[in-house]
Amino acid sequence: MSKLILITGISKGLGYAMTEGFIQQGHTVIGCARSSDALEKICHKFSAPNDFTSVDVANEQLVEKWAQDVLQKYSPPDIVINNAAITNYPAPLWEIPSEEFSDLIDINIKGVANIIRHFVPAMVKNKRGIIVNFSSGWGRSTSAQVAPYCASKWAIEGLTRSLAQELPNGMAAIPLNPGIIHTDMLSISFGEEAANYTPVSDWVLKAVPFILNLKPKDNGIPLTIH
Repeated sequence: MSKLILITGISKGLGYAMTEGFIQQGHTVIGCARSSDALEKICHKFSAPNDFTSVDVANEQLVEKWAQDVLQKYSPPDIVINNAAITNYPAPLWEIPSEEFSDLIDINIKGVANIIRHFVPAMVKNKRGIIVNFSSGWGRSTSAQVAPYCASKWAIEGLTRSLAQELPNGMAAIPLNPGIIHTDMLSISFGEEAANYTPVSDWVLKAVPFILNLKPKDNGIPLTIH
């Protein structure tokens, strides 16, 4: 049965790969990204009923407007995937500029809360739907020079597990560690070593069925795509 899947951060990396993967399997994707140039290309590649909008998830007014538009046109999503995130350029915490720190927190934590605030009430009303908040290995462990990113992903773990206790039966909120995948973001953290890790094209073949198989019984359980 075809599902309606909402994904943030679809312009590249895991977000783009999942968008393509779900659409190829006959599902409808509602997606957003900050880059309007990238979105234009995506709109040319994937036609209706898929729907893509330029939205900065850190901007609550834009998220609210987007949610109103989406919920007027479609039923509430079957799956919401909070994927949009950035990482910091590696440095000791005291050397990371406050603006860079704030941007990361605004996107990685507040952005997730904004999406939940404006899409999840319609799902709660129906008592159905799965919320997948992308975490990280660094949401469950730590490394030097990525303190802001670790802080944001530890926050996602706690936020999601708390949200899970607030949902009605029939729904689930899941903190999901996608694993270590060779993306642009990994290259920022790992440099040339990033190329030694799983390519996005291999990862998505496991990720799409994994996410489609998530059930209400998975509510609140920290999961990992292996």
